[in-house]
Amino acid sequence: MADTLKIALAQINPHEGAITANADRIRRARAEAARLGADLVVTPEFSIAGYPPEDLVKKPAFVTACEEAIAALAAETADGGPGIVLGGPWRNGDLLHNALFLLDGGRIVARRAKHELPNYGVFDDKRVFDAGPAPGPLPFRGFRLGLMICEDWWLPSVCETLCETGAEILLAINGSPFEAEKHQARVDLAVHRVVETGLGFVFVNQVGGQDELVFEGASFVMNPDRSLVHVMPMFAEDVRLTEWRRDGDRLVCAPGAIAPAVPRLEQIYGAMVLGLRDYVGKNGFPGVVLGLSGGIDSAISAAVAVDALGADRVRAVMMPSPYTTAESLEDAAECARLLGIRYETIGIGPAMDAFRGMLAPAFGNRAPDITEENIQSRIRGVTLMALSNKFGDMLLTTGNKSEMSTGYATIYGDMAGGYSVLKDVYKTTVFDLCRWRNAHVPTGAMGPAGLVMPERVITKPPSAELRPDQKDEDSLPPYAVLDAILEGLVEGEKSVDALVAEGHDRAIVLRVWKLLDRAEYKRRQAPPGVKITPRAFGRDRRYPITNGFTALVT
Repeated sequence: MADTLKIALAQINPHEGAITANADRIRRARAEAARLGADLVVTPEFSIAGYPPEDLVKKPAFVTACEEAIAALAAETADGGPGIVLGGPWRNGDLLHNALFLLDGGRIVARRAKHELPNYGVFDDKRVFDAGPAPGPLPFRGFRLGLMICEDWWLPSVCETLCETGAEILLAINGSPFEAEKHQARVDLAVHRVVETGLGFVFVNQVGGQDELVFEGASFVMNPDRSLVHVMPMFAEDVRLTEWRRDGDRLVCAPGAIAPAVPRLEQIYGAMVLGLRDYVGKNGFPGVVLGLSGGIDSAISAAVAVDALGADRVRAVMMPSPYTTAESLEDAAECARLLGIRYETIGIGPAMDAFRGMLAPAFGNRAPDITEENIQSRIRGVTLMALSNKFGDMLLTTGNKSEMSTGYATIYGDMAGGYSVLKDVYKTTVFDLCRWRNAHVPTGAMGPAGLVMPERVITKPPSAELRPDQKDEDSLPPYAVLDAILEGLVEGEKSVDALVAEGHDRAIVLRVWKLLDRAEYKRRQAPPGVKITPRAFGRDRRYPITNGFTALVT
């Protein structure tokens, strides 16, 4: 009986639907694992196709292509090198499973279907997959592997079944999306599974961006004594060799490298960078264009874009109106200089005059109001979309979660675009991120060290500058108050009474509640953006547009 098992953890970045390219990623990971002397290489959930596959799995041709790629990889294991664990679809009669495959000796040795199918938040597994039975351990080269898929280990029953039926180690392949500080929650949960079973635990996660989701990797290994012995880096591909030895009826892993803990703001910034980099790269855009207003949201969005793509792939445009201040002109130009990006100015005054004259007969004697303000924003949206169309760069929107929550944004104006890195970031966190980025250079960033925006961008009162002397707080509560209420309403689903009991003014809470509900139609038409919090708008939080419940709130 063998006493040592060498398992390589392959934290890879699959491209959704790019089956051939994903198979090549798995091949490269296996080659690296072979170089390291591994017996087995373990890849993430649905690694042959990318997770979550959504309705791609409803296409028979897609499933067939996955099956063919898996069969080809299985045949290659006849060379005596490492076996492979990978994830993909499994047509089992009339059933379709989210499955893992164990490949060795030139064939598919075993298949196991995901037993616990998540149906909450961003997950729709029950919509497209059939659940499999609780899995038993799989034999591999003299060892009994407790293999499972993501949600299977978030609940105790599958791990208990594997332990009771003779597994010597628990290995979970995952497509677990990023949320700020979620890594620690996973580690805490792993402690429970290890205590319950007495077995060592392996968590292998994918890395990369997929539409609004980011997967940060952060794969890890926990020994039966609950000690962390391997932690892989966040936001980077990696192949890590782990060495296991028998200790009675269980396996124990030799200590390895522990990636440094990543502070919360650095986690958020890293997710924004990776999400944008993969969205632009995997969708084939040459770069991005954005409006640079001299304000804090566009400044941090430009910094993220440069860190993700490099300065040569970012184009910034200042679009002044008669209400744009000299400070904003100076700050936008200085921000572009610090980042080293292309910068130009296109004034919108002529377009404002044209719309004013065109609409005057229809508007009659009605006084100017928010209509004229929104026209300015829509002129800017049209201008930026024209540049996007002409040159092929994706338009990066710059609105934050506080604005998206309250509808403090112009549909078809500043909401126009292809992607938003701040969509799930509250304004107070935007301030924190700007201060953090001015003081730090993220690992792997393509942007400069030192300041990336003038200090005045952070310290001056936020303003849309759509009318003279306008400030955001003319229309909204102070952001510290607003964001605390919004976090209670959105992430916490708290009632008005509960928030009032926490010390918030009832009138302000009611006002924010109504703004939140009334803006749902805008959010449905907003571009995708990086998921940061447990309740991101879109896949996480789905409310009806036509919603009479607001009438009950007085």
